Amino acid sequence: MKERPVVAITMGDPAGNGPEITVKALAHEELYKDCRPLVIGDAKMLEQAARLVGRPDMTIHRCEKVSDACFMPGTVDVLHLELIPDPAAFPLGQVSVAGGTAAFRCVREAIRLAMAGEVDATCTNALNKEALNLALEAGCDPEGHIHFDGHTEIYATFTGTKKYTMMLAHHDLRVVHVSTHCSLAEACRRVKKDRVLEVIRLAWEACRDLGIQKPRVAVAGLNPHCGENGLFGREEIEEIGPAIREAKEQGIDAIGPVPPDSVFSEALGGWYDMVVCMYHDQGHIPLKTVGFVYDREAQSWKAVEGVNITLGLPVIRTSVDHGTAFALAGTGKCNELSLLNAIQYAARMARGRQG
Repeated sequence: MKERPVVAITMGDPAGNGPEITVKALAHEELYKDCRPLVIGDAKMLEQAARLVGRPDMTIHRCEKVSDACFMPGTVDVLHLELIPDPAAFPLGQVSVAGGTAAFRCVREAIRLAMAGEVDATCTNALNKEALNLALEAGCDPEGHIHFDGHTEIYATFTGTKKYTMMLAHHDLRVVHVSTHCSLAEACRRVKKDRVLEVIRLAWEACRDLGIQKPRVAVAGLNPHCGENGLFGREEIEEIGPAIREAKEQGIDAIGPVPPDSVFSEALGGWYDMVVCMYHDQGHIPLKTVGFVYDREAQSWKAVEGVNITLGLPVIRTSVDHGTAFALAGTGKCNELSLLNAIQYAARMARGRQG
């Protein structure tokens, strides 16, 4: 029997929800049946977080290297980086160079460990992009980078990856994107056969990593009703359809184009294992509709779930599908379900790659 995969979990921006939801997620004993979780961050911030969330019983175990970890329920193993000298004096819920530097250093260490084969997968807590780039401008990166849009670009840069895409998952509803952070007009221009085919391949490979032997990949159209044979647009005829046909020739069970107003209901019904979306909101809206549940009576979020996965990397990277929640930092009220799911997804993909 193969050993449980080691999943490195970055602390995220220490001014945000990362330390608190990490302690909460690792308090779920069943997680240790799936993997061996190792936090990368500052042990002092995790000790403070344990008090804030009402879990002073959790042991924060400082590690200097991966082999120091004990991977036992009730213990949070932390590969300690000296990031925040005095947590009591560090302001929570605020953008800072110190917070951005800490988040960046955690990510760089996670990538290093994964590329070296010392961990089997990585999972990232949220960082604040403003803090990250302030830290980069202040010189926190020894290699001299002064700007990154976020985690995905950091991973792509330091793993030398050119072709990648974002996948979002809420349990068995999974979506990938042809484009993400660009204008809607630019997103339409980026719907080209080669890129659509590339994303279909990445989607198929991700399903295989998840242990799905015969993935069914639905490809959403761009236009209403998939263009009605060119009446509302020709992208389905000239770009999307040809990509689907070529994918089929390569042995991929690609289905479509499927009208975007019905494909997600069908996916929730189990028709498909993955949906290829043409732009950011086409994929994000359905995932966040099912994953983010607000309780009207309690006036609070009942669930904030969802997992962000970067496909195309030589290492496994999953992430929470939410931000740093600065407004809730220090209250102990942040919801850990997205992180818990992200860790489990990372472990599942690692097992899939192990065979």
